[in-house]
Amino acid sequence: MRTAVRVSSILLVAWLAAGCSGKSVTRVEPNTTIDLSGLWNDTDSRMVSDEMIPDALGADWYTDYMQRAGDKPTVIVGTIRNKSSEHIEVATFIGDIERAFVNSNKVRVVATAGEREEIRDERMDQGKFASDDTIKRFGQEQGADYMLIGTISSIIDREAGDEVRYYQVDMTLVDIATNEKTWIGQKKIKKFVGRSSYKG
Repeated sequence: MRTAVRVSSILLVAWLAAGCSGKSVTRVEPNTTIDLSGLWNDTDSRMVSDEMIPDALGADWYTDYMQRAGDKPTVIVGTIRNKSSEHIEVATFIGDIERAFVNSNKVRVVATAGEREEIRDERMDQGKFASDDTIKRFGQEQGADYMLIGTISSIIDREAGDEVRYYQVDMTLVDIATNEKTWIGQKKIKKFVGRSSYKG
């Protein structure tokens, strides 16, 4: 009898401990804004790309190109350098930029350098194993007219447990044929993180 009571007590304590220390998980919509740490996050990435790309496509270079060529330009997203003080998954940001370009339906977007290597390997493989009527041949790639390059920088100001996180994204669109910088854009984000109340 004592053994049974003892086992029951152990099980009860284990159950209570699990209940008290367990985490709660709540599913939310992917576009929901959640700032836990104040670090650069998916909302910043999406917001910057959704604001900067329409700005780029509304600039004079686009109108000039359309009048000159009569067709939409081809763009490639080049290197986005993280010069901030934290780890930022730049590949996710590049994906958001490409999505904003593609969804605008105003430009063609071609694969990045790394993606092209994988595609070329597939094309080479097709040359050996695919049927003649389905093979994709070399020399048919769409050349880019413009390359978008940029940087993400940050400044952190801390005092007595409070923190201000400042991010600056600079992007430049370059004419590949001439090296001319045809558009320069900048987006700033400022976040206050702390215990004290702050009213901007």
